[in-house]
Amino acid sequence: MLVYDSHAHLKHGDAAATEYGPDAIVEAMDAAGIEKSVVFAMSTSTDRSVEMARAAVEAFPGRLVPYVYALPAYGKAVLPAIRRAVTELGFRGIKLHAAECRLTEYVVDPVFSLAGQLGVPCLVDFSGDLAAAKRLATAFPYTSIIVAHLGQYLCTVPERLDGFIELAEACDNVCLDASGVALVWKIEDAVRRVGSDRVLFGTDGPHPAPDTASFARREVRKFEVLNLTAAQKEDVFAGTLRRLAKIE
Repeated sequence: MLVYDSHAHLKHGDAAATEYGPDAIVEAMDAAGIEKSVVFAMSTSTDRSVEMARAAVEAFPGRLVPYVYALPAYGKAVLPAIRRAVTELGFRGIKLHAAECRLTEYVVDPVFSLAGQLGVPCLVDFSGDLAAAKRLATAFPYTSIIVAHLGQYLCTVPERLDGFIELAEACDNVCLDASGVALVWKIEDAVRRVGSDRVLFGTDGPHPAPDTASFARREVRKFEVLNLTAAQKEDVFAGTLRRLAKIE
């Protein structure tokens, strides 16, 4: 079965803004049987995120799929950089993170509008902000929105994740990234309620505990043991991402 990781970091959003080179990412992928991984950098500028992802893809063509990080800048408009990354450099999606970018209309709406025009998905870490997710999902019905972590990273309150699952039930442009999910049974719940064609496997890696290879293997295994049909697993592990990001 093909396994595509929908969520891997060249640069993390932790306090140290930890970086991983593409060689470390691919080494972990090989150890876990992951064929392709979406990669992006955060905690940096949009321009630098493009540079890092482009270099990673050039180092490992065919293995890594680049997303551009959308971070508004006071001194420079970033929409041209995002457009160029998608239309000229082959980037397949856009990443936003509520911890570094306010999700208000005047800040992010131009990015979601552009994503809809270009036909690429927006992977968004809403950090539990359901109101922002609802507004964006309804304001941009033709933009594919991938909700990272089922709504909130390592959330242990099922009702909080339910709100995002309910949003995906109501809005067919909303998909659910199931990386960094502590309540693993909610992944099965999401597939049952929303459909496997709108749920995505991801590791949110690399992660050093206990080591990057073991972490990646554990995340794959977490999904393998879910009570899903073979067809549902094919969607979650690769099919959904292939469709959204137009990966051959």
